[in-house]
Amino acid sequence: MEDMSPWTSLITSLTLLLYLIITINVGRARAKYKVPPPQMTGDADFERVLRVQQNTLEQLVFFLPALWLFSFYVNPLWGTLVGAIWLVGRIVYAWGYYQAAQKRMIGFVISSISSMVLLLGSLVGIILSLVQP
Repeated sequence: MEDMSPWTSLITSLTLLLYLIITINVGRARAKYKVPPPQMTGDADFERVLRVQQNTLEQLVFFLPALWLFSFYVNPLWGTLVGAIWLVGRIVYAWGYYQAAQKRMIGFVISSISSMVLLLGSLVGIILSLVQP
């Protein structure tokens, strides 16, 4: 099979780019809402922007290893597709949460289900690789 890791690498790079943009948005929100570091509270609009960044960081710890394990043990093309869905989910999550806390759920569900698919698929792939001769 052709090496498909460039596709998994592309999703990883796009994920890091998204995180960079979200982090920049926190800096911009700090200036806009006058919330100096290290302060973590202030205007509710600032706090939503900060929560997007913090929650995305929390999800990265789960998503990236699951993406790579799935791509290695199951299929890199399918890993890329599920990873792309996760990225779309995180964008929808951020866009919604920036507007109102209630609007974050669709994106959160999309990215959470994608992460679970990657994790469960990885576990199946790893177990199959252990039991198959």
